[in-house]
Amino acid sequence: MDLFNYSRRETTEVNIGDVPLGGSNPVRVQSMTNTSTMDTEACAEQAKRIVEAGGEYVRLTTQGVREAENLRLINAALRADGCMVPLVADVHFNPHVADVAALYAEKVRINPGNYVDAARTFKQLDYTDEEYAQELQKIRDRFVPFLRICRENHTAIRIGVNHGSLSDRIMSRYGDTPHGMVESCMEFLRICRDEHFTDVAVSIKSSNTVVMVKTVRLLAQAMEAEGMSFPLHLGVTEAGDGEDGRIKSAVGIGALLADGLGDTIRVSLSEAPEAEIPVARKLADYITSREGHPYIPGAVPPDFDYLNPSRRKTRAVRDIGGDNPPVVISARLGGEDMVFDPALKPDYVYTGRHLPEKGGNMQYIVDADVWTARDNVWPAFKTDQLPFVAGCPAALKFLFVTYMGLDDEVLACLKYHPEVVLIAQSNHPNRLGEQRGLAMQLMTEGLENPVVFFEHYAEDVAEDFQLKAAADTGALLVDGLTDGLFLFNQGKTDARCAESTAFGILQAARTRISKTEYISCPGCGRTLYDLPGTIARIKAATAHLKGLKIGIMGCIVNGPGEMADADYGYVGAGRGKVSLYKKKECVAKNIPEEEAVEHLIALIKANGDYVERD
Repeated sequence: MDLFNYSRRETTEVNIGDVPLGGSNPVRVQSMTNTSTMDTEACAEQAKRIVEAGGEYVRLTTQGVREAENLRLINAALRADGCMVPLVADVHFNPHVADVAALYAEKVRINPGNYVDAARTFKQLDYTDEEYAQELQKIRDRFVPFLRICRENHTAIRIGVNHGSLSDRIMSRYGDTPHGMVESCMEFLRICRDEHFTDVAVSIKSSNTVVMVKTVRLLAQAMEAEGMSFPLHLGVTEAGDGEDGRIKSAVGIGALLADGLGDTIRVSLSEAPEAEIPVARKLADYITSREGHPYIPGAVPPDFDYLNPSRRKTRAVRDIGGDNPPVVISARLGGEDMVFDPALKPDYVYTGRHLPEKGGNMQYIVDADVWTARDNVWPAFKTDQLPFVAGCPAALKFLFVTYMGLDDEVLACLKYHPEVVLIAQSNHPNRLGEQRGLAMQLMTEGLENPVVFFEHYAEDVAEDFQLKAAADTGALLVDGLTDGLFLFNQGKTDARCAESTAFGILQAARTRISKTEYISCPGCGRTLYDLPGTIARIKAATAHLKGLKIGIMGCIVNGPGEMADADYGYVGAGRGKVSLYKKKECVAKNIPEEEAVEHLIALIKANGDYVERD
């Protein structure tokens, strides 16, 4: 894989109705209905709305045989209206349901974590090698007849691993690790290969973007090592809604698409299903538009591990670099107002040639030729001002530089001036490639100057700015190359939007926590309570609890597993009933929906994690 020059991974083509996946086909976008699969009319109408928004596949939950059989009626209703979108059945827990669904859907998703393995108990179980082999044979014995049904009915499949639903068997052998997630998938893919069944797509998802990115990278390598080239379905589970859901999805999905990984994407938002499609389309189009870009002559340093990256070693300059979390730099040019959101206050403000007033507790950056020595003002140089760096007494200096401008003179300056923090710029169509190249050249040269990535846009719509910034920086953060973000948009958004986006990206990449994190699923036909309304109520009561993670899950499928990363969980247990979790432990069952939010707040308070609003 070329980490500097974009090209899509070569994959086999999968036949899914009249909309093939992988191969030379474009990146497909899809969504999932949240209506009851027994309600034929509601499912058909929602599927049409997804298609009208640009969706190319529509997935429906099939929790039982009745739902699987009703796919026939839904399919027929859509075809009668001239809507030929392929339907995808989503199956958990019951392999017989998958057998039935394969008769009526163009594709069936199965979850290796619960296809044959017993329901999770989250207990440490021990398997001898012989017992483990016996379990694998059980999977083969059950899975091969399903593949035969799919072959006879021209039905494709997706092997869909979720971080939150790894089986106890996999956990016992591999632990809760990316290797365990990959092996859970590979067990099934090897059977597909042995049976010469090729209409297979693969996914590995997590609500943790870093886990998701690292695991898909590892899966792609594992498939290549075993001669497989199945297409990849990408998604961040339980991404949430609004700005946070979009940024989180773009960080994870964007980091993989940017490296050519991914053939179809689903942006899982806790919103109407059709709202997911434009977001997914923008993300796919933005990344794939860099195809054929000018060549970037980058080189990977020997100590960089793409599959298991660690943070680049840097020497801290004040609070930038070293072991410090990445900083946020904002721009307020031409005397703009200095009003900030107290919860999302940038660490530094670049004011260009405008000298800020004295006093205050803000740290400022100004152009070097107007800089005067003050405790809270720091100079920013351009590469044509290098001769003046040595004579500047500031303990912290910034240098705007591009990858192609990182010449011998600049490298020599950095060697003798560890107090210089680089602000890496790029106007290249593949700015990720250039900025990766810059950071990796510093690694090769043994230089430990911190790097802040400057990302410049001209977007009039906040969502477009957020998606592009998150997609461009996701891989840089996962790769451990980032000591700070400096986002700037010349479009019709203000500086506060850039600041909020920067903090949102850092939180999505798990590098700096600045607010409450919500791990909320998008809902589906399994959800038996008002998910959007509940999310709004929980946010209203807990949004001030900085650093707390709260899972809000429609049902038990991924609930406890994905919420292992959350401090508290709110999980649908039945129609109008909710269970509450403290991490993986269920602490209250079947609470009436109308009382559950209040019970959740009481649980948080009882554990000492609640503080009153300021």
